[in-house]
Amino acid sequence: MTALAIAAAALIGYLLGAIPVGLLVAKLARGIDIRRSGSGRTGTTNVLRSVGPLGAAVVLLLDVAKGLAAAATGDWGAVSGGIAAVLGHTRSIFIGFGGGRGVATAAGGLAVLAPLALVGVVPLFAVVAGVSRYVSLASLSVALAAPLIVVGLLIFGRAGFPALVFAAVGCALVIVAHADNIARLREGTERRLGERERDARG
Repeated sequence: MTALAIAAAALIGYLLGAIPVGLLVAKLARGIDIRRSGSGRTGTTNVLRSVGPLGAAVVLLLDVAKGLAAAATGDWGAVSGGIAAVLGHTRSIFIGFGGGRGVATAAGGLAVLAPLALVGVVPLFAVVAGVSRYVSLASLSVALAAPLIVVGLLIFGRAGFPALVFAAVGCALVIVAHADNIARLREGTERRLGERERDARG
C-alpha cells in the first residue's frame, strides 16, 4: 500500500470517527444536546445515562461500526484508518474537537485487525464493570490489556505487527481521553453505573 493510500485511509477514518453519533441520537430521541448532559461526552455511557438503554445500544453499535469501516482497507491502511477513527471519535472536528472516549470505535478496529483479542477484552470489560460498576475503570482495564493480548497473539502467529501498532496507539488515545476519569477515580468522586448525577460531571 502506498503512502498516499495510507494517508487517504487516515483521512477517511478520521472523518468517519468524527461523526458524532451520540449527539445525533440524543437529539433525535430526546431533543437534547448530549454535550450539556452528564459528562458532556458523546459516547455510549453518557447516552445511557441521559437517553436510556435503547439509545445507548444504537450508539454503541454505530460507534463500533465506525471503527470497523475505518479499518476495512487492510494492513497499514487499516492501522492508519483505525487509529484516525479513534482520534476522530475523541476529538471530532464537527463538534469543536469534543467527542467520546473512543472505546467502542477502538473495539471496531480491533475486530478487524485482531478479532481474537476481543475474546479477552470483552469478558474483562464485563467483569470489571460488573464488579466495580465503574465503566471508566473497565474501559481503562481493557485499554491496558488489549496491547498485551495482541502481543500474545503475535507470538503465536494469530495476529500481525500492524494489529499491535493499532492496539498500542489506539489504546493510548483511549487512555488519554479518560484523563478526567482517572483523576476522579483517584479522588473517589467518579460516578458508578446507576448512581444519581453529582455536582461534578461524571
